[in-house]
Amino acid sequence: MSVPAYQDILAGPLATYCELSKKIGGDVATHAQLVAQAFHSQLEFLELASRSKAPANQNETMRLLQPTADKITAICSLRDKNRASPYFNHLSAISESIPALGWVNVTPAPSPYVKEMNDAGQFYTNRVLKDWKEKDKTHVEWVRSWVETLVQLQQYVKQYHTTGLVWSGKNGIAPAPPGPPPPPMALPAFTDLTIDNSKDRSALFAEINQGEKITSSLKKVTSNMQTHKNPSLRSGPAPFKATPNNTQVNNFKSSVPAEKPPVFKREGKKWIIEYQKNNPSLVVEGAEMNNVVYMFGCVNSTLTVKGKINSVVLDSCKKSSVVFDTLVSSAEFINCQSVQMQVLGKVPTISIDKTDGCQMYLSKDSLDVVIVSSKSSEMNVLVPKPNGDYSEYPVPEQFRTTISGSKGLVTEAVENKG
Repeated sequence: MSVPAYQDILAGPLATYCELSKKIGGDVATHAQLVAQAFHSQLEFLELASRSKAPANQNETMRLLQPTADKITAICSLRDKNRASPYFNHLSAISESIPALGWVNVTPAPSPYVKEMNDAGQFYTNRVLKDWKEKDKTHVEWVRSWVETLVQLQQYVKQYHTTGLVWSGKNGIAPAPPGPPPPPMALPAFTDLTIDNSKDRSALFAEINQGEKITSSLKKVTSNMQTHKNPSLRSGPAPFKATPNNTQVNNFKSSVPAEKPPVFKREGKKWIIEYQKNNPSLVVEGAEMNNVVYMFGCVNSTLTVKGKINSVVLDSCKKSSVVFDTLVSSAEFINCQSVQMQVLGKVPTISIDKTDGCQMYLSKDSLDVVIVSSKSSEMNVLVPKPNGDYSEYPVPEQFRTTISGSKGLVTEAVENKG
């Protein structure tokens, strides 16, 4: 019954997700086509498992899983190639959670893994809801359909594959993919494969029957052949030294991807700053209130944003800083290391995701800011004093959770005093 139950997921919430994606259009629709292909590839794999025995080795299993893995790679690649898309949060929500299809290779409890992947995409689904709930309800339904798809997948795995993928076949093993069989192994070119060993055995027994005479043909070791009496025999040939070979080094250097050229451009309402290195004088001027500044892959650079705009996003930046006046929506840090921000006017929300090291300098008008963080560390908020100095406060990274009767789980921050 496991295959029909999986088909119900495809015909239910996944089909709804695909229809809503088609309605939204653009990159979302293209992404959904790859998602549907990934689920159908897994369906074919599950149909195969329902009529076959488990493969004899892991390599064979990975070969059978390769079509699904290729689709997941394509889904993530499409997101990476469209970072400037207005639906980037939609693409990220799917790309972060689509690895849930990898449950087939998880033991002994794959169901929690599906939930973990669903939670991984929640950061971006929440952003989709925040951006679109007042504009277009289609996007809200889109989020619900995708989350429901993964919820039903988790329930399916828990019910039918509780401790791991079940191979239900009684006869035979998983067949190899269609195609010509491999060529037979070549045999050595012997002129005659029939060898008569009778003469060799007769000669051997004749020598054994000689008795003491069997050693008469052995060569005597003289004193000049003994290493303890002849020091010159102790020095053997020089040890082998491999000649320097730079081929592998050169090949490795050639395989390193070339640095991408820096980008500073405006596309409609979006300012795109990418791959800037050691540039402390990046400035965005003349931006409008509905504009978004997106900074990606920058290292050791500083960006100054003048005027009031919608939001600022720093993605995959290292040792970089951003200074801005006022934001309507939020400042966001994603996959960053050692970054800083300073607000001169007002910022309502700061979002930090998968970031290690984030210093946030606030203004007196931004003391009501809301900071949302996940999977991040070394976060500090600096609050201005009347004398112009700053008080520094760490954002909690450690939490304690207890069970409190009917309230369920109760979580509170724990101060690490070292």
